[in-house]
Amino acid sequence: MTAFSIKTFAIVAALGAFAGPALAQTGATPWELKPDIGYAYDKDGKTYSYKMGTSNAGELLKGAKKVPKGTLFFIGHNGQLYMRTGPYLEGDGKFKFGPDQ
Repeated sequence: MTAFSIKTFAIVAALGAFAGPALAQTGATPWELKPDIGYAYDKDGKTYSYKMGTSNAGELLKGAKKVPKGTLFFIGHNGQLYMRTGPYLEGDGKFKFGPDQ
């Protein structure tokens, strides 16, 4: 298996959570990430999941970075994957960047 960072793992996992902007307006849905599955976003923008083993876990963690709490992942109109740290909810808990904005 090719090595990829935890940051990449988290970004790819985020793709499944953002089916559309309306999702945030109807209530957030927790991700269902599994510890034995790796998620990848390749150089062509395709997503994959891989069954992971433990024999080379140390190698996987080399150079990996934790994703900060409060990080939002999204796909822009150009199809590019982005991440943003910082507030993404209004004071009343509504998604700050929803369709009504």
